[in-house]
Amino acid sequence: MPDRADIVRRLTTVFQDVFEDPGIELHDTMTAADLDDWDSLQHIVLVLAVERAFAVKLNPAEVGKLENVGKMVDLLLAKATAKA
Repeated sequence: MPDRADIVRRLTTVFQDVFEDPGIELHDTMTAADLDDWDSLQHIVLVLAVERAFAVKLNPAEVGKLENVGKMVDLLLAKATAKA
Protein backbone atom coordinates (compact mmCIF):
# COMPACT_ATOMS: atom_id res chain seq x y z
CA MET A 1 0.00 0.00 0.00
CA PRO A 2 1.42 3.41 -0.92
CA ASP A 3 2.17 5.94 1.76
CA ARG A 4 1.79 9.71 1.56
CA ALA A 5 5.35 10.20 0.26
CA ASP A 6 4.74 7.69 -2.56
CA ILE A 7 1.58 9.50 -3.59
CA VAL A 8 3.28 12.90 -3.52
CA ARG A 9 6.13 11.54 -5.64
CA ARG A 10 3.76 10.05 -8.22
CA LEU A 11 1.51 13.10 -8.18
CA THR A 12 4.51 15.37 -8.72
CA THR A 13 5.32 13.43 -11.89
CA VAL A 14 1.72 13.85 -13.09
CA PHE A 15 1.84 17.61 -12.48
CA GLN A 16 5.20 17.89 -14.22
CA ASP A 17 3.86 16.01 -17.25
CA VAL A 18 0.54 17.86 -17.46
CA PHE A 19 2.07 21.30 -17.08
CA GLU A 20 5.21 20.37 -19.05
CA ASP A 21 7.43 21.72 -16.27
CA PRO A 22 9.97 19.35 -14.70
CA GLY A 23 10.71 21.94 -12.02
CA ILE A 24 7.32 21.73 -10.34
CA GLU A 25 7.62 20.76 -6.68
CA LEU A 26 4.33 20.11 -4.93
CA HIS A 27 3.45 21.29 -1.45
CA ASP A 28 0.24 20.75 0.49
CA THR A 29 -0.97 24.34 0.24
CA MET A 30 -0.42 24.62 -3.53
CA THR A 31 -3.48 25.73 -5.51
CA ALA A 32 -4.26 26.68 -9.09
CA ALA A 33 -3.20 30.24 -8.25
CA ASP A 34 0.38 28.98 -7.78
CA LEU A 35 0.78 27.76 -11.38
CA ASP A 36 0.30 30.16 -14.27
CA ASP A 37 -0.97 27.49 -16.66
CA TRP A 38 -3.46 25.93 -14.21
CA ASP A 39 -6.73 27.12 -15.71
CA SER A 40 -10.08 25.35 -15.99
CA LEU A 41 -9.07 23.35 -19.07
CA GLN A 42 -5.77 22.26 -17.52
CA HIS A 43 -7.68 21.33 -14.38
CA ILE A 44 -9.73 18.82 -16.39
CA VAL A 45 -6.59 17.48 -18.06
CA LEU A 46 -4.95 17.18 -14.64
CA VAL A 47 -7.89 15.29 -13.10
CA LEU A 48 -7.95 12.85 -16.02
CA ALA A 49 -4.18 12.33 -15.77
CA VAL A 50 -4.47 11.71 -12.02
CA GLU A 51 -7.23 9.16 -12.62
CA ARG A 52 -5.05 7.33 -15.14
CA ALA A 53 -1.89 7.47 -13.03
CA PHE A 54 -3.58 6.24 -9.86
CA ALA A 55 -6.18 3.94 -11.49
CA VAL A 56 -9.01 5.70 -9.67
CA LYS A 57 -12.23 7.43 -10.61
CA LEU A 58 -12.75 10.87 -9.08
CA ASN A 59 -16.33 12.07 -9.08
CA PRO A 60 -17.17 15.76 -9.54
CA ALA A 61 -18.22 16.16 -5.89
CA GLU A 62 -14.82 14.88 -4.70
CA VAL A 63 -12.95 17.10 -7.14
CA GLY A 64 -15.04 20.10 -6.14
CA LYS A 65 -14.01 19.71 -2.50
CA LEU A 66 -10.28 19.75 -3.25
CA GLU A 67 -9.00 23.03 -1.84
CA ASN A 68 -5.33 22.37 -2.53
CA VAL A 69 -2.78 19.72 -3.46
CA GLY A 70 -2.65 18.41 0.11
CA LYS A 71 -6.37 17.59 -0.03
CA MET A 72 -5.79 15.79 -3.34
CA VAL A 73 -3.02 13.73 -1.76
CA ASP A 74 -5.33 12.90 1.17
CA LEU A 75 -8.07 11.79 -1.22
CA LEU A 76 -5.70 9.61 -3.25
CA LEU A 77 -4.31 8.08 -0.05
CA ALA A 78 -7.84 7.30 1.16
CA LYS A 79 -8.71 5.69 -2.17
CA ALA A 80 -5.50 3.62 -2.12
CA THR A 81 -6.25 2.50 1.44
CA ALA A 82 -9.82 1.55 0.50
CA LYS A 83 -8.53 -0.57 -2.41
CA ALA A 84 -6.08 -2.48 -0.22
